[in-house]
Amino acid sequence: MKKITTFLMIGATVALLALPVAATTLNNDVLQDPCSSVEGKNALYQDFLKNRKDDQAKAYDAAKKYLACPAAAEVTEEQQKIIDYLKKWTTAYDEGAKAASFDKVLWTDKNYPEAFKLGADRLAKNPDDTYVMVALGTNGYLVVAKNPELTAQALDYARKALQLLESGKTPESWGPLNNKETALAYLNFTAGTLTLEKDPTNALKNLIKAAQYETPLKKSPFTYAYIAGAYETGPYAKQSEQYKALYGGKDETPESKLALANINQLVDRMIDGYARAVALAGTDPNFAKQKPVWQESLTTWYKYLHNNSTEGMDQYVAGIVTKPLPPEPTPLTSLPTPAPASTPTGTSGTAGATNGNGASSTTAPAGTTQPATKASTMPASTKPASTKPDRPRN
Repeated sequence: MKKITTFLMIGATVALLALPVAATTLNNDVLQDPCSSVEGKNALYQDFLKNRKDDQAKAYDAAKKYLACPAAAEVTEEQQKIIDYLKKWTTAYDEGAKAASFDKVLWTDKNYPEAFKLGADRLAKNPDDTYVMVALGTNGYLVVAKNPELTAQALDYARKALQLLESGKTPESWGPLNNKETALAYLNFTAGTLTLEKDPTNALKNLIKAAQYETPLKKSPFTYAYIAGAYETGPYAKQSEQYKALYGGKDETPESKLALANINQLVDRMIDGYARAVALAGTDPNFAKQKPVWQESLTTWYKYLHNNSTEGMDQYVAGIVTKPLPPEPTPLTSLPTPAPASTPTGTSGTAGATNGNGASSTTAPAGTTQPATKASTMPASTKPASTKPDRPRN
């Protein structure tokens, strides 16, 4: 952040290399119209030189007044050097002011429409400005709650910023993000939440990546509720529909049991996600409205994989955050070995309880497909569509 906030000084003093030395004598008389004489313009220039290091706002004002004076009929070589230099200096000052204004509007004021406008202006001049792209992309998941018209822009910035960082590009400053890992986490979170409703399968990949880095997102219950919801409305919904179309109402076959085992892997990941959301919510009043929804989904799906029982669920939730987040499951090509006839513990990554032939021993619940109600900091548009695909039944 320091590098950005000092941009005014840096940008404005770059032009010192071309600073002309004006051998002029300052007139002691203060002219009401400095543009009316050579002495008056020289006075403005001397005022600029006096303040350009310690009071750049005054120096900028003097420079702009000098440049606003009508052009003389004949301009000496020395005067032209001064004009060229002041144009260069004021341009650098303007750019520095815009950079400082962008940071304040985005990070402090959280005025996203204005920040996106300022960012677009900067990117129009420098399309490869990685700092602006990262700054707007990492804030993208916040803008749509009050400014849904910015959703497409926010998603575009997040995706482009991810491409830049993954290709090895780095911004001049990370700003409040501090480092690349934090930037990657929030960029993936933006990409995931803003595509969760329309493309949950790919959103899932972004959300899982967002949870890998040591950032507040890793400890946020919303992250895992959205992961669970992405599983539910993405790969689970797709495989559930396929199961219904191919095996619904028919006798069990090795193929149908294998399909159900693959679905159970997804349900297990959903249980893992909702359990983490419940555990991390704890007794925090900030999650008082969302936690019951997550708890209901957790109970529904846990009972589905565990013979309609919640035995062991509380212990499972208590220890879930000590376990690493499981990756997306690898599709099974053969039926898993039947589990022993004992009360399952719900260990993440298992296919769940079976009836001895690889199929679920209970009928699937009519659980919800929405991971959470929206939070004050989460945009409403990230809730998955409320589709309710038929669950496979034994």
